[in-house]
Amino acid sequence: MIPLDVTRFRLPTGRRADLALAGVVLVLCGVAEGQRLGTQWHATAFLIASWLLAVLVCAALPLRRRHPVAVGWFTVLGTGVYHLMSTVDGPLVIIPIAALYALAAQGRIQVSVALAAVMVIGVGAGALVGSGDVTGTAVFMLTGWLIAVLALGAMRHGRLAYAEEHGRLRATRERLRIARELHDVIGHTMSMIHVQASSTLHRLPNNPDLAQEALTAIKQSSKNGLQDLRATLGVLRQTDEAAPTTPSPGLSRIDELISSASRAGLDVRIEHHGSPTPLPAAVDLAVYRIVQESLTNTVRHSGARHVVIDLGHGEREVTLSITDDGYGKARLPHGSGIAGMTERAHALGGRLSAAAGPAGGFTVQARLPFPDHHEPIGGEADDPDSAGG
Repeated sequence: MIPLDVTRFRLPTGRRADLALAGVVLVLCGVAEGQRLGTQWHATAFLIASWLLAVLVCAALPLRRRHPVAVGWFTVLGTGVYHLMSTVDGPLVIIPIAALYALAAQGRIQVSVALAAVMVIGVGAGALVGSGDVTGTAVFMLTGWLIAVLALGAMRHGRLAYAEEHGRLRATRERLRIARELHDVIGHTMSMIHVQASSTLHRLPNNPDLAQEALTAIKQSSKNGLQDLRATLGVLRQTDEAAPTTPSPGLSRIDELISSASRAGLDVRIEHHGSPTPLPAAVDLAVYRIVQESLTNTVRHSGARHVVIDLGHGEREVTLSITDDGYGKARLPHGSGIAGMTERAHALGGRLSAAAGPAGGFTVQARLPFPDHHEPIGGEADDPDSAGG
């Protein structure tokens, strides 16, 4: 016995579905019209005209994707004329109903309602004239069917619109996530290189031996920046490419940030409070990026010499405070750095504040909560809002 693979049989879609529906309806109309020929197979002019009209209505349905409104009106009016010429209640009404549903699914609600109203009025007029084939019950049933078709079409349009908007939102979030990561990585690295190069140029005439040390520091900073950049761009890789092997940014790499800032002339001290525990990947990444951006802003704008990083470990949250002794009130948060840090904190359900101190300096404070049960870091860290983008 030959096995039958049911999964290979699929219903047609798109234009093929229109052709299939039109073909089935045309065959049914032919069977219905054949009953009018009688035993003598005598074809009258009205029979031939009604048959040709049925062929034209069915042939118009596959054209609805290019001319939806014109096809809708033609099928409705053509079907109405067909029923006036024919003595049988043929299945041709399926064609205008299909066109009506397609219009509603495209969001053309006004045209759909107008077409449905014409159909109901036409059938109602037939009932008032007194045709034995059309009754008030038929008008009532047709009205119910048309309302249901309009509702289903409008529902499908709403679902498609929602899916499209959701896709755009996810794409926007993904672009913002990548932009924020690139800003943090490139901004930090380039700031450190700029400060190191400027300091070296300033002191090089009096201390020529400083060049080798400065170039070594710049080389290391650029190397670390390239590694972070490759890891960040890994989210754009193709599915058949290998995953990045660079360690994910997190608390385990805080010492690299401190070393980089120290080479730029900052004295950075980190203090821990509480019992350190493995953090969720998103929280671990957020802590790293907030510290990175804070140190970058300090190097760029503050003129500070000392920075204190206070890291508090709680059972359900981690708190972070970065304080420098620079020109606090001269720091203008017009860039995207502070906004990016705030977005990271909000994406995790936490909060972040950045403000100058009354006696000078600048402080960034953040609180990042996390649930009791979470996945500790053990692979590539995800961005806080990657679930939405």
